[in-house]
Amino acid sequence: MAQQIEIEFKNLLTKEQYEYLLQEFNISENAIHRQTNHYFDTPSQAIRKRQSGLRIRQIDKYFECTLKEKNAEHAHLETTDELTAEQAEKMLASEGFFAQEVAKRLALFNIPLEKLEVFGSLTTDRVEIPYKDGLLVFDHSFYLQCDDYEVEYESKDAIKGNATFDEFLQQYGIEKRATDKKIARFMKALQMNKEQS
Repeated sequence: MAQQIEIEFKNLLTKEQYEYLLQEFNISENAIHRQTNHYFDTPSQAIRKRQSGLRIRQIDKYFECTLKEKNAEHAHLETTDELTAEQAEKMLASEGFFAQEVAKRLALFNIPLEKLEVFGSLTTDRVEIPYKDGLLVFDHSFYLQCDDYEVEYESKDAIKGNATFDEFLQQYGIEKRATDKKIARFMKALQMNKEQS
């Protein structure tokens, strides 16, 4: 189990900006790793109402369950449990909950584990690069007939990280856009799909 504060800054990109950055940073095909997030909530959206997100992430044969809780503008408290493939499969099928530390956090907010259900999945092709005391991330995500591109910068320090990220955007001529977290973008797309059907 790991618990950490994640400080991150993000900005949506156009497809052209994303492809340009991959070229600028000499990213080869085999540096791009695919991961899939499976998102959980209760039917009443108890987790979302807390400005939090719950997911199982799969990277190849590795699985982890993470609860992200907002605790400042660009910071989240992350509680993560590693899972076996079997535990992840059972959780995705609503046959138990095997992330012990995450379960303890959910219990603090009276969120019943038996009410949790998967409401969707999002796949991301990700590149991570060490950059100026932090981590630069290029993401291409696919979900619900949507495709989007973003750059993220993870930092240990909110003020320095913000300055570094702003400099990065200016250096590469990328306009600053208010960017929701992936789960929020997924929820918007889900809502639009429901309204159209």
